[in-house]
Amino acid sequence: MTNTVKKSLKIGLPIFLGVFLVWYSYYSTSAEDRKQIIFYIKEANLFWVGISVLMGILSHLSRAIRWNYLLEPLGYKPKLGNNILIILTSYFANLGIPRSGEILRATALTTYENVPFEKGFGTIVTERVIDLIMLLTIVIITFFLQTDIILEFFENKGFNPNKILLLLAIAGILGALLFYFLKKSSNPFLVKIRSFVNGLLQGVFSIFKMKNKWAFIFHTFFIWFVYVAMFWVIKFTVPETINLTVSQLLVAFVFGAFAMTATNGGIGLYPIVVSSALAIFGISSVSGDAFGWIMWISQTLMVVVFGAISFLVLPLLNRNQ
Repeated sequence: MTNTVKKSLKIGLPIFLGVFLVWYSYYSTSAEDRKQIIFYIKEANLFWVGISVLMGILSHLSRAIRWNYLLEPLGYKPKLGNNILIILTSYFANLGIPRSGEILRATALTTYENVPFEKGFGTIVTERVIDLIMLLTIVIITFFLQTDIILEFFENKGFNPNKILLLLAIAGILGALLFYFLKKSSNPFLVKIRSFVNGLLQGVFSIFKMKNKWAFIFHTFFIWFVYVAMFWVIKFTVPETINLTVSQLLVAFVFGAFAMTATNGGIGLYPIVVSSALAIFGISSVSGDAFGWIMWISQTLMVVVFGAISFLVLPLLNRNQ
């Protein structure tokens, strides 16, 4: 398979999957249900939608500030305005081509702030590793808060909870063994993997040595707090979801977070998995779908509008570059 075909598949498959899931979601609901979902979306309280969008903007601003804390020890401190515009543009790019935003961020940083590509990209990888750690932390917290419900859900789907726990234990043991072999092996390929993993870990642990480590940690927790909060406030836009607790909504949040990585910006898949998660707590598919679509539409529109504006404004503000 040629590189061109591989690249085309990487770009095309997520888009195709997203479009297919939108089609599937549409035709798997009755005309009456679709009418009700559209009614909920049209009647959504714009105050709460606006609060959610505002929180999304704050998360991008916080991420831009945090990025400078990673770049400062390397000897660079880009203008905050450029950071914000670059980040918004990168999220906009990710809607079209998965993971292209990371490359665009590092390239734009090189173009407008003279930060070497490999150094800028290294800080972005570090960010992603830290974000993954935060997501896994939320997953663990959610599991302990809703253990019975989650295990019952998997049991109803035909999965034996004991087998799932056994598989997790086996995965943990295999992970420990893999780590041991990576540490001891002299195989050139494994040595490269070990070097890569060590680089990631050094990038993560370097935050504890940076000048503004506590500010960095604050912004990390703030970003993820805002992510959950902007999801939580959407519950006030659908009557049936108003009484859901934070721990219940965390289950849907986790489902949605993983859906965002499967298709471009979660297109098609996000409302489906969020609705499925809310169904665990007795929320009807109509209300669950409406919740998922309101959340996805509001945040995607925010990324499209501000990302497109940033894409146009960034080179204008840096004409001398």
